[in-house]
Amino acid sequence: MSTPTPIALTSRVYRKSLGILILLATLFACTAAHARDSNEELAKQLANPIANLISVPFQLNYDRDIGPADDGERWTMNLQPVMPFAVNEGWLLISRTIIPLTTQEDIFPGAGSQSGIGDVLQSLFFSPTTATESGWIWGAGPVFLLPTGTDELLGSEKWGLGPTAVALRQQGPWTIGALTNHVWSCAGDDDRDDISTTFIQPFISYTLPSAWTFLLQTESTYDWKGEEWAHPVTGVVSKVTTIGKQTVSFALGARYWAQSTDNGAEGWGGRLVVTLLFPK
Repeated sequence: MSTPTPIALTSRVYRKSLGILILLATLFACTAAHARDSNEELAKQLANPIANLISVPFQLNYDRDIGPADDGERWTMNLQPVMPFAVNEGWLLISRTIIPLTTQEDIFPGAGSQSGIGDVLQSLFFSPTTATESGWIWGAGPVFLLPTGTDELLGSEKWGLGPTAVALRQQGPWTIGALTNHVWSCAGDDDRDDISTTFIQPFISYTLPSAWTFLLQTESTYDWKGEEWAHPVTGVVSKVTTIGKQTVSFALGARYWAQSTDNGAEGWGGRLVVTLLFPK
């Protein structure tokens, strides 16, 4: 049997090494592609307010020009956990909670500054696990206002309840829909104003294969007691990615108060969101 020459040995080692590198590159590319696909799907789920996905958003908002003298400003960190629960094979119960942590100052002359917890808004949506034949996803249920404000200028000191509903359609990269609720006060401090407020949030978003999402929405509110509209228009850019073993979404946006109440925020504001995602 002949002994391989050094050149033949080098050539054989080179071919094996090249094969291993190609295999590793293929595995890496497949893994990366799968991660991109997974993140894209998660980004689309995140665009759906009643998706079967556990998420914990930390949403920081900044507003200014508040009060009759336009001297006030407000920072609000909304902790907004979303928890879906299976009722049976055909239905989900989605819990959406908004817990506001607020710091504000000079919202009217002589008010000074306040920091603490505002009123909690708790929504429950009953939603079918599958979309309708025409592709619509929907959910409906009750909404509750809890007087958890730690300062009289941070909360209404009123208990409230009412209906809430959401409907949306997802086709390709597009998500189009609207969320709404109405809250009436039903108990609380008799010296505080009663509440009758309608909230309407139409939204449209576009998600890229790279898991970037571009969102445009309004968060309009009508106060039936004061007969006043507020129309903040918000644009947000977000990206789903993975840090270690944790999937997370980062979002940055701006909003403009196209119309506000007499003592509400005006002009431009900002939004920063970090969302922890826990896919099943």
